[in-house]
Amino acid sequence: MDPILEDVRACGVIAILRGDYSADEFVAIGQALHAGGISVLEITLNSSHVEAGIPALLESNPELTVGAGTVRTAAQVEQAHQLGAQFLVSPNFDATAIQRSQELGLLHFPGVFTPSEAEVAFRAGCSAVKIFPANDLGPGYLRAIRAPLNDIDFVPTGGVDLHNLADYRRAGALAVGAGSTLIAGRHQSMEELQQIAQTWRETWDGAL
Repeated sequence: MDPILEDVRACGVIAILRGDYSADEFVAIGQALHAGGISVLEITLNSSHVEAGIPALLESNPELTVGAGTVRTAAQVEQAHQLGAQFLVSPNFDATAIQRSQELGLLHFPGVFTPSEAEVAFRAGCSAVKIFPANDLGPGYLRAIRAPLNDIDFVPTGGVDLHNLADYRRAGALAVGAGSTLIAGRHQSMEELQQIAQTWRETWDGAL
């Protein structure tokens, strides 16, 4: 089994960091999330200071699993790899990007929306995919799509919050991706973020 995939499975929540954060702020957010029980983080490539943020997070805590998000092209796969990203997440499926990720030995969650797209990604070598955007579909859609595609792992992203988190796990999600519903920005103290992360982790763990 891919050890990074197992880290994601064990954590259950991929915290998505996107925005104008400094490297020090990325590290502070990572520390608060880890203290609350969330150890898998994704910094999107369209965030300011991502070039410093991913290496800083990796150096700050060896218990963190740090990936790159919004990876849409093979060139961005190369960029993320050079930054040290341990996994990749995309809003889309791009065959050349997936091929390059596999050549580099990087776990890659491509974005899919339909059963056909999920099957295309699976045949390209992706045993786990991101359902995006999941906002209007909900846990019921995940449950329905997993019935015929039970050999594919799904990470619903978009609109996941504490109200539906447990339902997504019960529907069979490998994990969920969560951005602004988890990390609310600079007005949120690190103490508040740690408490919220702990609640997310307890809700996920208690869902089964």
